[in-house]
Amino acid sequence: MHDDKQADDGKDAGDVALASMPASLAALIRRSDGPAGRPLPPVDQWNPEFCGDLDMRIAADGTWFYLGTPIGRLPLVKLFASVLRKDADGKTYLVTPVEKIGISVEDAHFQAVEMASDSNPETGGRLTFRTQLGDLVQLDQDHPMRFELEAETGGLKAYIRVRGRLEARLTRALMYDLIALADAGKGPHADQYGIASGDAFFPICSLAELEAFEVHA
Repeated sequence: MHDDKQADDGKDAGDVALASMPASLAALIRRSDGPAGRPLPPVDQWNPEFCGDLDMRIAADGTWFYLGTPIGRLPLVKLFASVLRKDADGKTYLVTPVEKIGISVEDAHFQAVEMASDSNPETGGRLTFRTQLGDLVQLDQDHPMRFELEAETGGLKAYIRVRGRLEARLTRALMYDLIALADAGKGPHADQYGIASGDAFFPICSLAELEAFEVHA
């Protein structure tokens, strides 16, 4: 009896509540011990029936929760992330061929935690970002970046599209590194201040707005 209790205490949310998950998700977890680096499931091609919401949440800091408990196993989080989809209704779902289950997202689906530049003048210094789950995303027209002000503090937030409608928010530390690369645009973007990556440019604000901010800072 005592040994069984210790085994239960050592389990995280993914282990304890596996039986309470929808059947297709539970089956997905049981099949998840295959080789790493497999292609992502084609969730955009699947159109199953909506089966309700699950008590699963992605917190603002990127932590995943199930039934109010953090999911401590990174492979399990990566598994769930592989079947994430945000639809045109603005909601985020876990999607399998037979079920579509809603979850809640406090801010972004991922956290961008690292940035690198190829520093190649011929390519315009393309920027690549890594998420906390290991996704590598090159900043370009297919994976654009957007900026918005944080309501509570007025601070600047940056988001990069990872795939589909899923986004990663840059961590605060990474934002400082990114802003250090910001500059005035060229050509049609000559009146804007923002981030260049290859031949793409992503404006933060206009130069006039930047000058007004600097005057009042």
